Amino acid sequence: MDKQSLREKIWRELEARGVVAFPKPIAGRIPNFVGSAEAARNLGRLPAYLAAEVIMVNPDAAQLAVREMALRDGKLLVMATPRLRQGFILINPAQIRDPGEAASIRGAFTHGRRVDPRGLKVDLIVEGSVAVDRRGGRVGKGGGFGDLEFAILRELGAATGETPVVTTVHPLQIVSRVPMLEHDVPVDYIITPDTIIKTTGHYSKPPGIIWKLLPADAFKQMPILAELKGNHDHGRG
Repeated sequence: MDKQSLREKIWRELEARGVVAFPKPIAGRIPNFVGSAEAARNLGRLPAYLAAEVIMVNPDAAQLAVREMALRDGKLLVMATPRLRQGFILINPAQIRDPGEAASIRGAFTHGRRVDPRGLKVDLIVEGSVAVDRRGGRVGKGGGFGDLEFAILRELGAATGETPVVTTVHPLQIVSRVPMLEHDVPVDYIITPDTIIKTTGHYSKPPGIIWKLLPADAFKQMPILAELKGNHDHGRG
């Protein structure tokens, strides 16, 4: 099954089983699911989470509880802005009063500040997913932004191949096999409301941005990419 067929299958099944949470409809999105808060609390037991000081979490509704938990636990929270148009935002829990409000996209823009990831060491990355498998395969909503966020962090030295990548999902999002390509970022742990699954580590994480795979308009839509491409080309010259 190709990626898009798999996405559509999962979206249909989540809807049919009545486990979809706001926002709806979920087609074209990282689906928010019933039990996302419990999955976040389960993530809070993971040693990699407990040890992390700086956590990057995707901006989707399904991981809102993860972002709020990280702030309540005193961790520096890095969020990619939607579609990476404005790069990355850093939220310092010491500078906010309401972690719940600051964890939202609107709150992140209000209480956070744009940050150059070069000065960061991200200890843990949390991604939203449409489907995952126990080998570590992951598929997102189709924009490629989760993979690109990781690639940018690697390009800037803010993450390495050893940086743990985890996802919180509903059990129905775990499938037998996800097709993976060279730029796709695998997950090390799958967190559901009830379980923590360590994946088999079948896939390696990409070493950085694979420039040949980026569409030409990506550089206009995401200024951070244009800057990195300039640095990349200058380094080669």
